[in-house]
Amino acid sequence: MGRRAPLTFLLVSMMLACGLSGCLGDDALDLLPEKKGVPGGLTLACLRSSMYTSMVIEIDHEPGYRPFSSSTDMLVDRLEQVCDKPSGISVRFSEVSFNHEGAWSAQDVRDKGWETKDQSPRDGTTLYWQILFPAGTYDSDSVLGVAVDASTVALFSDSIEEADGPFGRPSVEDVENSVLVHEVGHLLGLVNLVYQSPADHEDDEHPGHSNNEDSVMYWAVESSDISNFIFGDLPNEFDADDLADLAGLADGSIAIRDQLWS
Repeated sequence: MGRRAPLTFLLVSMMLACGLSGCLGDDALDLLPEKKGVPGGLTLACLRSSMYTSMVIEIDHEPGYRPFSSSTDMLVDRLEQVCDKPSGISVRFSEVSFNHEGAWSAQDVRDKGWETKDQSPRDGTTLYWQILFPAGTYDSDSVLGVAVDASTVALFSDSIEEADGPFGRPSVEDVENSVLVHEVGHLLGLVNLVYQSPADHEDDEHPGHSNNEDSVMYWAVESSDISNFIFGDLPNEFDADDLADLAGLADGSIAIRDQLWS
């Protein structure tokens, strides 16, 4: 797979005004009978260390679809910024053939994810989150990433590679960096997925996303509105409001719901 091909239209093939039916999956806001939870359902398990003192990010990718090392390095940096894991956060890679035909739905991602998980998300004192990098595209091909439950995310590299900008920026690598942090941000509960922020930073027209273009949770990170990014850098960090929300959730000053563990 040509991972470093230029973008075709920058973020045009990113989620078209990604709402809750896009990067959060079709039914991600319903607690599942299998106790897989909702995106944000393991927020406290990540933010606190009273039960889980270490964390593993399991990357399951098809042959040729391994993510850029900069993406996973950045993800660990962002998680270490907010998650209390005194025994550390590590990444494990597995090459997997998902044997999936056709476009992917949220349920497909969930099913294949749970078939291939190396560990239960809550195993002993280690918290496991899983990121799939499958071949193929989501059933809405403008979607580049999707969070489907409390521990599972997928990124669709084929859709990322179909974008192409006139100036070669942001690069495919830049887009993957931002989308990966963005989707894992949903596993952290951002924005307002399992809580209500005291700050007014959720976009009114794009629930679950920030209204600040400097936040990695900004709604247009996964939309066809690319004008903000042609001459600038894609956001890849949580902004002050995101960080304040996570700090409030961690110390209990912000109420939280739908937790698989607290």
